[in-house]
Amino acid sequence: MKSLYQKARFLIAAAHPKQFPEDRGWEVAFAGRSNAGKSSVINRLCQHKGLARTSKTPGRTQQVIFFDLDGERRLVDLPGYGYAKAPPGEKAAWARVIERYLNERRALQGIVLVVDARHPGKPFDVQMLQWCAHSDLPTLVLLNKADKLKRGALVQAVRHMEGLAHETGTAARVLPFSALRGEGTEAARVWLDQRLEIAAED
Repeated sequence: MKSLYQKARFLIAAAHPKQFPEDRGWEVAFAGRSNAGKSSVINRLCQHKGLARTSKTPGRTQQVIFFDLDGERRLVDLPGYGYAKAPPGEKAAWARVIERYLNERRALQGIVLVVDARHPGKPFDVQMLQWCAHSDLPTLVLLNKADKLKRGALVQAVRHMEGLAHETGTAARVLPFSALRGEGTEAARVWLDQRLEIAAED
């Protein structure tokens, strides 16, 4: 029997808040720098290699992408930050759309911040933690590409992000993750289940 995440399907790519789906139900949004592997993380969680578009060129996601799970629950892929080759005016427009989504979306129940485990705590990561603290939103930090680090370095990366979460006042859980090998997948799904109010029998 398929899990709800395996039933995920593309809903809409919104370039403007007017294109967002009806603001009801439950949503969890995925944020992260363009090279953190956000799309690969979504694909791993949903066991669907072609769900979120991945590219060898980071920054390809330039719209707010909504994936529907069951008509009431959605995963949301926010534009990656910090790499995409685009004019400053276009980047500013993306930032405004993201800000509108984060500040106004009532269905938003939590944020998954995808961080490259090799480079934790970049300015955008700290900015997102601060925003999550200000908005009092449950936050899961996935240290993706954990497979590329030795255990000692990974432990250090986890502690670093936990320290930043504490400093910003964010009640965040920090979890090593590997979109390539699947490490952390089940624990991340349990967290998502709680935010999306998915019962065990679903």
